[in-house]
Amino acid sequence: MSTDEFRAALSRLAAGVVLLTSHEPQLDPDGPVGEDAGMTATAFMSVSLDPPLVMVSLRNSSRMDDLLDEQPLWAVSVLSESQSHIAGRFAMKGRLSDRLLFQDIPYVRGEHTGAPLVGGALATLECRTENTVVAGDHTLVIGRVLSASLPSAEGGPLLYFRGRYRHLG
Repeated sequence: MSTDEFRAALSRLAAGVVLLTSHEPQLDPDGPVGEDAGMTATAFMSVSLDPPLVMVSLRNSSRMDDLLDEQPLWAVSVLSESQSHIAGRFAMKGRLSDRLLFQDIPYVRGEHTGAPLVGGALATLECRTENTVVAGDHTLVIGRVLSASLPSAEGGPLLYFRGRYRHLG
């Protein structure tokens, strides 16, 4: 089986779209201020209700993989169907700095993680890494949910299917 055949087969599986965020802390009190990082993910799922655990899959050696290796606190915003522009922005290859990507997106800082939580998201979660598992060319990050909220009840979920963002209905 080729990677193209594998990719084509799995593109038939509809997936919810989330924005995974974290805040890189300031390393040196006299150095540069820490900055926010974000990435679009479709490989995100609930793992356990008790304790509350979720999992996200990150490409090995990606910026977020490297950051979460150092920073155990992160957040997830479950994107609504009206937020495909946010998903596309944080999924771009060769993109601008994350600082510029967050510039005109409404968000609040998570109380537990300091990570950006996107305004208008269907749900937000703040997490702390419990475990990581290297799986092929990705790392599975399992996080304990520290808080969950439902900032917006408006609209349906943003989905990814056959290589494009979609809406229910």
